[in-house]
Amino acid sequence: MKKLINHTPSSANQVLLGLLPFAILLIAYMIGSDARLAINPSDKLLPSFGQMGEAMYRLAFEPSRRTGELVFWQDTLSSLMRLFAGVGIAAIFGLCIGVLTGALPILFASFAPLLTVISLIPPLAILPILFIVIGLGEASKITLIAIGVAPFIARDIQRRTQEIPSEQLVKAQTLGASTPQILIRVLLPQVMPKLIDAIRLSLGAGWLFLIAAEAISSTDGLGYRIFLVRRYMSMDVILPYVAWITLLAFLIDYLLSAINSRLYPWNAEGKS
Repeated sequence: MKKLINHTPSSANQVLLGLLPFAILLIAYMIGSDARLAINPSDKLLPSFGQMGEAMYRLAFEPSRRTGELVFWQDTLSSLMRLFAGVGIAAIFGLCIGVLTGALPILFASFAPLLTVISLIPPLAILPILFIVIGLGEASKITLIAIGVAPFIARDIQRRTQEIPSEQLVKAQTLGASTPQILIRVLLPQVMPKLIDAIRLSLGAGWLFLIAAEAISSTDGLGYRIFLVRRYMSMDVILPYVAWITLLAFLIDYLLSAINSRLYPWNAEGKS
């Protein structure tokens, strides 16, 4: 009899096994929702899929009486713009700081301890400071995401830069390359796929900081809407919004993975 540790499911079975937990969770939710609604039809804790569908239809396809906007899509657009801006700024700063401190020993000795200390500061703890210094507008939300994500990306790129074989640097110098040329033509191409991987890993934290900032000070956004309707126990809105955020996070991660494989296929081959 084949041992379980040696059993590898086929591709079709892998898909089925991956979908099985989701199916079990959905069935369990439906059973629990039906049971609670049978006892109390006005129960809000576990709304039915029909109730969630009606709520989302109103938000997605019926203009708001106050603003005339389609609330669901406006929330999505606002949150994605803040997320992309914050993570984009963090990626630029993280790339520059990581490559420079990883490649130049004098900068590593000077700034690596400071980078480590900054990365240990809880970003949410400085949110009140950002509101005081920058204000309650878009800049504070984007800054929070950038501050929260940039140190992680910088330290990861720093480590990846230091992992590049020193023989490559010696060969480049032997051929007459200057320090800027080594940074741009030798190191940068090799750390770019690592940068995309670092962005993928930091997106979870980026979403956390985004939702926290929107919950405290915002007039739109996915996080704002969730915390707005919680006072009414509107689980028919909260649960679909949480599912939508999860789907967006998955799609963004998948897109970044596809871009990485497309632009840097040699990086994917190195992992296999």
